Amino acid sequence: MNERLLEPPSEWEYTLNVPHDPLAPAIARATGRLVLDRHGLHELTDTTVLLTSELLSNSCRYAPGPASVRLRWADKRLRGSVWDTGPLLPRPTRCPAPEADGGRGLVLVDLCADAWGSFALGREAGRDHGKVVWFELEAGGAEPGVHGDVVGVVPPNCRGRDRHSLRA
Repeated sequence: MNERLLEPPSEWEYTLNVPHDPLAPAIARATGRLVLDRHGLHELTDTTVLLTSELLSNSCRYAPGPASVRLRWADKRLRGSVWDTGPLLPRPTRCPAPEADGGRGLVLVDLCADAWGSFALGREAGRDHGKVVWFELEAGGAEPGVHGDVVGVVPPNCRGRDRHSLRA
């Protein structure tokens, strides 16, 4: 039996609100994988899950409150974003030391995303409204639901970038 009874919309958006909890990245990974697989965007799934997990892990590590993950599909582009309550915008570390505990998340985002950035949401009545860190991935010409075999361990959207920039 076909699970899709209706034609999926050409544009969609999903939002997952999570508490400040170390389980949040794993829950977001599972949710993102389910959303993209159900929409047939298999070629973007691994990269999206990796980047979303990195951004949400940063949020859990550095921001004091809850967070929100959003995935939006429009014009053959997927935009992933993470909102959190932290006021400070992230600054990528170009080449973290091999023994460093962190500093690789934004390097991965820079390596794998077609575009990415961040912006503060401002301050009102002495209270920060947090920030959003986002990334975009462009579908490689395949329509949703059409994909080839996945080969290798590097997510398919980590293409066209200088992979040597991860080395010290």
